[in-house]
Amino acid sequence: MKKVILNIDGMTCSACSSSLEKYLKTKKKIIDASVNLVLAQANITYDDSLFLSEIETYIKEAGFKSLGVYDPLKESKKNLNKKPLIIYGILTLLVLYIAMAHMIHLPVISFLNMEKYPLNYALSLLFLTILFLEYGFDIIKNGYKNLIHKTPNMDTLVSIGVLSSFIYSLFSTIMIIKGQTNYVEFLYYESSCTIIYFLKLGRYIDNRSKEKTKEAIKKLVMITPVKALVKKDDKVVEVSINEVKKGDILVCKSGMKVAVDGKIIEGSSYFDEAFLTGEATPSKKSINDSVIAGSICLDGYILYEALRIGKDSTISEVVRLVVEATNTKAPISKIADRVGSYFVPGIIVFALITFFIDMIIGFSFAKSLTSFVTILVVACPCALGLATPLAVVISEGLCAKNGILVKSSETLENAHKIDTVVFDKTGTLTYGSLKISKIYNYSSYSDKDLLKIVSSIEDKSTHPISKAFTEKDLLKLDSYKQLDGLGLCAKINSKTYYLANGKIFDKLKLKNDYLDDEKNLLEDGSSIVYVIEDKKVLALIGVSDIEREDAKIIVANLQKLSKEVILLTGDNSVVANRLAKKIGISKVIANVYPKDKAKVISDLIKDDKKVMMIGDGINDAPSLATATIGVSISSGTDIATNSADVILMNDKLNSIIKLMYISKRTIKNIKQNLFWAFFYNILMIPAAAGLLTKFEIRMNPMLASLAMTISSLTVVFNALRLKK
Repeated sequence: MKKVILNIDGMTCSACSSSLEKYLKTKKKIIDASVNLVLAQANITYDDSLFLSEIETYIKEAGFKSLGVYDPLKESKKNLNKKPLIIYGILTLLVLYIAMAHMIHLPVISFLNMEKYPLNYALSLLFLTILFLEYGFDIIKNGYKNLIHKTPNMDTLVSIGVLSSFIYSLFSTIMIIKGQTNYVEFLYYESSCTIIYFLKLGRYIDNRSKEKTKEAIKKLVMITPVKALVKKDDKVVEVSINEVKKGDILVCKSGMKVAVDGKIIEGSSYFDEAFLTGEATPSKKSINDSVIAGSICLDGYILYEALRIGKDSTISEVVRLVVEATNTKAPISKIADRVGSYFVPGIIVFALITFFIDMIIGFSFAKSLTSFVTILVVACPCALGLATPLAVVISEGLCAKNGILVKSSETLENAHKIDTVVFDKTGTLTYGSLKISKIYNYSSYSDKDLLKIVSSIEDKSTHPISKAFTEKDLLKLDSYKQLDGLGLCAKINSKTYYLANGKIFDKLKLKNDYLDDEKNLLEDGSSIVYVIEDKKVLALIGVSDIEREDAKIIVANLQKLSKEVILLTGDNSVVANRLAKKIGISKVIANVYPKDKAKVISDLIKDDKKVMMIGDGINDAPSLATATIGVSISSGTDIATNSADVILMNDKLNSIIKLMYISKRTIKNIKQNLFWAFFYNILMIPAAAGLLTKFEIRMNPMLASLAMTISSLTVVFNALRLKK
């Protein structure tokens, strides 16, 4: 099974994307297909035995064109040329002036007076209309191509309307040439011109808006630098990013961007990773720490080994996940797809029925044709097609900007519906590694100087406790040895230091006056480290896997939103309950093996709970997959192998609240968009059919094309509000 994202040309409305999607799904070796109107892409899952060229043939058969495989590194901003729009805008005003000046009592161009010079009047409008037909030839060609392929779309409606008006007007012009000047009253050239112009104007604005919705993705793509400094034979050479190979040693100086994902082998610095994590606070990194392409070295100088380049980099993986997510369909979008697939054929039939009824009840051919054209133009389902995908693309970009990777539109839709949030303990509510929980400093040393001494000694140790001491500016040791069952002993500047547990007092024959402090640390679940200098106790340090800074905040915020919060862990109940009490969780399920966590989640779902499971993405994989939504705490570099629905790139638990908020706003926005799209058609189609004339409400093709543009803009601007 393979996956590919193809750029598609020729889609203009939801009927286009829906028909292409349906057509692709009918092909045996295509397992699944999802077509995105806003991004103009098809996300296709297919059998290994199928060739890409065959898929592109299927797309051509459906009436569209494949522009090749989507490559974020090669994507460039569309050059939206507005010069033709300005020129034809002026020509549209000229057409309307020639055709309608006499109606609104404006001075008429003398030699184009329809009463005195009907032939001049007709031929001038014919010439201008031919220019507009050339301008809108792509619309007409696409419309009839899709009609031939039995996948009528918005262009089909417009094409039929435009050509119907033009052909009848051409017939009237021929009759004027033959001397029957009364046919000057039956010229509708201005309808053809204005329909094409307003459709082109609407598409220009739509395309600009669509380009804006892709900004978050494009910013991610553009984050990595185009050049890199590679160290070769003690020389530093500048090369293009494409020349960097895995295993190369690269240089990053203060103010530069990291070129590729790698591991620091020399030096240290603070790095700005806000582009990926949404976290404004720089993170300090040194030897053996990972660096991510695009992060900015704020100070210092490092050498790092290239590990992941090109498509394997974190940025490329993030872009792929975001694009794939925007190409999935939210359940709510199926409403628009279902309507869109029947809407265009239905409108064509309705327009024809209206035409024949008008003829039967005695209306003139010209009046009947006007109703026919007006219905076709006003009913174009452009707004309906933009309603859902535009909002989803904007929201996915908003999530990515906040360090939240959502893998599907369905997850984005369902996030705000969650009523039960289940947390794993280790690595989720806690950091998953030992940290300093408390320092009792009995000396004249500052905490920083004290930790500098301790870190210098612990740096030589392989014991898990040593990981809690992370000071990088280390002192030189004169000697070092391990004390079995006790701890460590070292000499620094002729002074002897001990880092040990409480038994060290017996060995050194010292009195322990710090038992109360030791008891407090032990009750808190901490391991203890006494720091002794030449038999003088300097400090007592507690080390434990402490809760995350925002653990208590996220629990309180979820409870404010009336979400049930559960702690699910394999740890013993004493440790689990101690943490739960500390951060405010009342329900604890402890002593559960990883394989049994999925059953707990499954049982909750059987009780009609919508469950969000939050874990570290490794041992919790089965339960993450079982939950309604699985959320993984990520280090920012292991996302390719992650099985969760959502990945928190910044490790900030409160991002869950942001996700729920964005989800709620997105669904509300989509519902508003769908309402306006449906309301527009419900209101406009009867008016176009002439059913509201007794209320003095009338519509012609020119007004229909303007109304169609306004309806699309309403949806576009409403969706863009999500960016705020």
